[in-house]
Amino acid sequence: MSLNVGATAPDFTLPNEDNQPVTLSALRGTPVVLAFYPAAFSSVCTKELCTFRDSMAALNKANAKVFGISVDTFFTQKAFQKDQGLTFSLLSDFNKQVIQQYDVVIPDLIGMKGLAKRAVFVIDGQGIIRHAEVLADARNEPNYAAVFSTLAAL
Repeated sequence: MSLNVGATAPDFTLPNEDNQPVTLSALRGTPVVLAFYPAAFSSVCTKELCTFRDSMAALNKANAKVFGISVDTFFTQKAFQKDQGLTFSLLSDFNKQVIQQYDVVIPDLIGMKGLAKRAVFVIDGQGIIRHAEVLADARNEPNYAAVFSTLAAL
């Protein structure tokens, strides 16, 4: 199932880096950016999440909540967040349920099975997907300008 612009974002609850539950539907009324990434501490994932970190002024202007999501444990998410000075929550999809809901599973990446594809979804305050980008190659970064222009239009 591919999630396209205009579809309702699948709801989920995942633990953040402090093992506290975050439920997407509880954030209604606020734009949300979901940044799926393959693995904490890898080079492109670090660059991507640091780009979001360094763009927090623009994201805050849009009143957007940003969440990084990978299949890493919440322990790893906490260490990654601290190491990179990330100012937004990282969610652990360790059981790989949400990456399946959002159809962003990499079957095999250099021998690692079931990681998240690099993907970004912008969800409006009503829970509708307004931007969806799923990258075929995990070495590429998302189109940040498209994310920011979508948020500016909300």
